[in-house]
Amino acid sequence: MGKPTGFIEYLRELPVDRAPLERLGDWNEFHPHLEEKRLRHQGARCMDCGVPFCQTGKLISGMAAGCPVNNVIPEWNDLVYRGLWREALDRLHMTNNFPEFTGRVCPAPCEGSCVLGINEPPVTIKNIENEIIDRGWDEGWVLPEPPGARTGKKVAVIGSGPAGLAAAQQLNRSGHLVTVLEREDRPGGLLMYGIPNMKLDKKAVVERRLRLLEAEGIKFLCNANVGENVEAQLLLRDFDATVICTGATQPRDLSIAGRDLRGVHFAMEYLTASTRALLNGGADHSPIHARGKDVVVIGGGDTGTDCVGTALRQGCRSITQIEIMARPPVERASDNPWPEWPRVYKMDYGQEEAAARFGDDPRVYLTTVSKFVGDASGNLDSIVTVEVKWQRNDKAALVPVEVPGTEQVRPAQLALLAMGFLGPEQSLLKDIGVACDARSNVQAEYGRYATSVKGVFSAGDCRRGQSLVVWAINEGRGAAAACDRFLSGK
Repeated sequence: MGKPTGFIEYLRELPVDRAPLERLGDWNEFHPHLEEKRLRHQGARCMDCGVPFCQTGKLISGMAAGCPVNNVIPEWNDLVYRGLWREALDRLHMTNNFPEFTGRVCPAPCEGSCVLGINEPPVTIKNIENEIIDRGWDEGWVLPEPPGARTGKKVAVIGSGPAGLAAAQQLNRSGHLVTVLEREDRPGGLLMYGIPNMKLDKKAVVERRLRLLEAEGIKFLCNANVGENVEAQLLLRDFDATVICTGATQPRDLSIAGRDLRGVHFAMEYLTASTRALLNGGADHSPIHARGKDVVVIGGGDTGTDCVGTALRQGCRSITQIEIMARPPVERASDNPWPEWPRVYKMDYGQEEAAARFGDDPRVYLTTVSKFVGDASGNLDSIVTVEVKWQRNDKAALVPVEVPGTEQVRPAQLALLAMGFLGPEQSLLKDIGVACDARSNVQAEYGRYATSVKGVFSAGDCRRGQSLVVWAINEGRGAAAACDRFLSGK
């Protein structure tokens, strides 16, 4: 602990983002860097406490508490305070393959469990993590690490999202020959097409890491859809082991009247189209565009926020975000104590931008959509919403109940369903022959990751259900270790 009184002397400080109205004019990342002196002060705020919940990575009340990849946070905070950036990078890479991803998109459960955060603003862990890895790239410290020798064993990784990339890098560094199969036209999975560019830059950040993985010896096959143009059983025959990391890409639908109208889309369909158009040189040429439209985003969370930010950049006429849950309290409720993830009201980047453009937070709480209404040509024209209240049913489960007389018609020519995901798509899993659990996820015990088919492992959202990028990296690393034990006996 380099500065025993650091948490007393220095206040929590983050760099000031570009102004919302300014950043709406482009698709660039908007988080600037903090100067080194102030960063070192932020590192000094870490108490190096005897019970560092920040790095525990546990599930408490169903939510992440602490860092799921068990980053040794107090150590690299102290190294940053002392100006030892190269050593801090080594500590960071010891547990996290891709800190430039988590440092940008992770909601930072580590900060929610920071001991200092019990009665003071927590340490700026996420920001420090991102500064460490960005400096590492800038200084040329992040270099390919190909294995010293090859085992001759071949491994197929299906899916190139965070779980697949983590598994691939770990297995490759163990000396195995790794091929990653991705059904899209570019590798990266969720990192490439599921997260907008202003949140995670594709060329400067994602493709940079992919080039490094290729330099380490990993082979990427794009447009390779296992079960469609790649036969699953031939894949199992030709490789010594397989790791399934396909994510939980089956979206939750809203089966109400008017669902088949033109203008109603799944959020991921919309975000993917937008990013693909941007990468192909024409952001305005996305086939699903919000320009001049009244846009309604149904659902919250990160995906809902990303839809809000994307629609604003496309020039929507208005934006409304429908949330079925109640508005969270400003401070932790009595049933949400530290070190649980704090369920408190906050405005993410998309809501900040909407408030700057239209004057208020776009979210409407305790509300659901009961009907999509179309025009004579079959295009979405408006939606009907109704307020709800949460009551317990005869099984004591809380369920939403519509409140009579609260119906409201809202204009909408584009509706985006961002209500989460039900699990992995089933066709590939059936072709490979792996067993699934009651929630339709791949059946594989956490820590072992072995499926019902010998030599086939699974990790990430397709195994655990919809979760965080940092959990996907955790599972990719774990599945790689299990696969390596299967292949090499140790």
